[in-house]
Amino acid sequence: MIRNYIKTAFRNLLKNKGFTAINVLGLALGLATCLLIVFYVFDELSYDKYNVNADRIYRINNDIKFGGNEGTYAVSPAPTAAALKADFPEIEQVARFRDRGGNQVKKGTQNIQENAMVYADPEIFDVFTLPMISGDPKTALKEPHTVVITEKIAEKYFNTTNAAGKVLTFNDTALYKVAGVIKNIPPQSHFHFDFYISMSTLPESRENAWFSNNFATYILFRPGTDVNAFKAKLPEFMHKHAGPQLQDILHLTFAKFEQSGNYFRFSLIPLTDIHLKSNAQAELEANGSIQTVYIFSAIAVLILLIACVNFMNLSTARSSNRAKEVGVRKVLGSARKNLIAQFLTESIIVTLIGAVIAVGAAWALLGLFNNLSGKQLAVTPQILAWLLPLMVLFIIVVGCLAGSYPALYLSGFQPIEVLKGKLAAGFKHSMMRNVLVVGQFVISIGLIIGTLVIYNQLKYIENKDIGFDREHIVTVWDTWTLGNKAKTFKEEVKRLAGVQNATMTYYLPTDGANNNSSVFKDPVLDQKRAVLTSTWEVDPDYIPTLNMKVIAGRNFSRQMSTDSTAVIINEAAEKLLAFPNPLDQKIYVPQDNMAKIMKPYHIVGVIKDFNFKSLRENVTPMVLFNADNTGALSIRMKSSDLKGLVDQIKNKWAAFSPNHEFNYSFMDKDFDKLYRTEQRTGQIAVAFTSLAIVIACLGLFGLAAYAAEQRTKEIGIRKVLGANVSTIVGLLSKDFVGLVMIAIVIAVPAAWYFMHKWLQGFAYHQNVQWWIIIAAGLGAILIAFVTVSFQSIKAALTNPVKSLRSE
Repeated sequence: MIRNYIKTAFRNLLKNKGFTAINVLGLALGLATCLLIVFYVFDELSYDKYNVNADRIYRINNDIKFGGNEGTYAVSPAPTAAALKADFPEIEQVARFRDRGGNQVKKGTQNIQENAMVYADPEIFDVFTLPMISGDPKTALKEPHTVVITEKIAEKYFNTTNAAGKVLTFNDTALYKVAGVIKNIPPQSHFHFDFYISMSTLPESRENAWFSNNFATYILFRPGTDVNAFKAKLPEFMHKHAGPQLQDILHLTFAKFEQSGNYFRFSLIPLTDIHLKSNAQAELEANGSIQTVYIFSAIAVLILLIACVNFMNLSTARSSNRAKEVGVRKVLGSARKNLIAQFLTESIIVTLIGAVIAVGAAWALLGLFNNLSGKQLAVTPQILAWLLPLMVLFIIVVGCLAGSYPALYLSGFQPIEVLKGKLAAGFKHSMMRNVLVVGQFVISIGLIIGTLVIYNQLKYIENKDIGFDREHIVTVWDTWTLGNKAKTFKEEVKRLAGVQNATMTYYLPTDGANNNSSVFKDPVLDQKRAVLTSTWEVDPDYIPTLNMKVIAGRNFSRQMSTDSTAVIINEAAEKLLAFPNPLDQKIYVPQDNMAKIMKPYHIVGVIKDFNFKSLRENVTPMVLFNADNTGALSIRMKSSDLKGLVDQIKNKWAAFSPNHEFNYSFMDKDFDKLYRTEQRTGQIAVAFTSLAIVIACLGLFGLAAYAAEQRTKEIGIRKVLGANVSTIVGLLSKDFVGLVMIAIVIAVPAAWYFMHKWLQGFAYHQNVQWWIIIAAGLGAILIAFVTVSFQSIKAALTNPVKSLRSE
């Protein structure tokens, strides 16, 4: 019997090749898209779960409000870890990371720049799952000037992973013994360091400074710990340990400090939440966004819904043509259960074919999707473990849902009524089908609006006046390796034809470099007269090279000896300092962690606010100090031959430092990297929205063909009576266009609401523009009209003699 069902099903599907192809293609496209997004979401949600104890690991965050500024930091004071371990028996282990920055590592005679470096406590091997393939994790990193490296670094420098005991040379002078080699960090991790340098190498790791935050601190709780109860103890812990230093620095108790509206608080974030739910300052690397996961998940569900609605719509539309078949089968003795089984078999076969094609397409497109999303997705045994059962469930559910109407409704017809033709319902009388078409286009229009809003915001970011000119600037990195020759190198570069200006400093608005400090309006420490600000060291060429605007006072000057203690502030700092006239006013900066020494600086200028963080954040106070910093050289070029000029700079570098790599980047590209997540979100949204529209149009195309087929004789009569092609096209198109207009009315408010909420995540953004709504609406109408018109014109051009021949 089952064999007969399958044989009959294939016969019916092949009889209607066009509708079968549309059904299979629409379902395959929708499911393939959904699978790609599911792979992406699965990858995002799996971050840091490779750690065996991931559910018991938390990071200490530091929430600070002081000096008119507030924020959350992913770093905490040096003594935090040891104090937590000593005070709380529920803590099994603690470990810290401290940013190291980049270093030159010697390989033969060549020095190679390596940036994935960090200071680390030896306890990291107890907290995190970092399998060691050479060396002993129980002793690794316990001694100063030792380092643990990843297997790819071991292969790179020693051509073997058995590198424990070997020596690496940093910056031509410092020798570090390799204490161990660990497996490469998985892609799904919130940190990806290749060099783990012993924390005991760093003197400040042992300082008892409770108001200097530089250490990422992680806690491994004992099994069964009540984390919420632990959180409640953190304020008392902070008061106990940091309170005496607060009293010593500001002469305030914690209670009075907090009564003024300021605070220093510790909070916890689960390890597995860091990648998607943490947007703190000083993260170990850029994180993802739970919003992106929500957006993509919604897109996946909506596209799959469109594909399934298509399938159901076309299945139910075609089923009415089989009413007489049902009648004949019943007259010949078929039971209702046999008819139900037949219709469900056909539906499940179509779903199965679509699912098989979808899986093949998703696998084939995975490489392209990886390029688009910046991922390294792969079909692993873990994915197959849930994918295969999910696909079986999908085939059964969708197949049964799509086949339920013909299976249950048509199989219940009385054969005498069917064979008399009394049940031949017209196309436009199917209310459910119209509702589903409207639903499809509500989703499609919503996706169009969302995609246009994302695109518009990215263009706004690209073109916004951010307070400096990032075009035609090349940055040469790691100029600190030149030592006392760095300034000479700068002057040599400035003499090149095509170089307009150059500035030497590590602090650049596109690099994410930051250094926060408190400045005071008086030498006597008073929290009410303090401003928490970013402090950057720059030279007198900084402002002209970056084309920043001095709106009051002047730039630094090499001709004025007093400028060694000069500072320039931005508008945000001017507002918080609240001097009637900031020029020549003094500010005082602590020179040590306990603020025992206060150095005065005088303000010589005010610059227009410039964005040195993401446009998701407001511009915060900034103080520029006139000081030497040889971290990088940024060069403004006026040459039309940029490549040729970069080659000249490279030759200069080779003359000064033949054994060091020449690393450079263009500032406009560095700026774009700050918004890589948004750019990728926009690109993926465009791709998937286009697919959603294609799928919806496939369904509309099939329904239009069915509608034309149902009204073949009507069209023939109208043509005989004198109707022209445009009249008939309008007749067949108006119902569909009307449904799309209803969809516009429903989709616009919903899309506006959700995209308005998304835009609120940016401190600087545009509102949802009126032209986006109009473009989406007109675009949907045009797409629907063109899709339907193809079938309408075909029907209108048919010879009426053929359609009326049987009458």
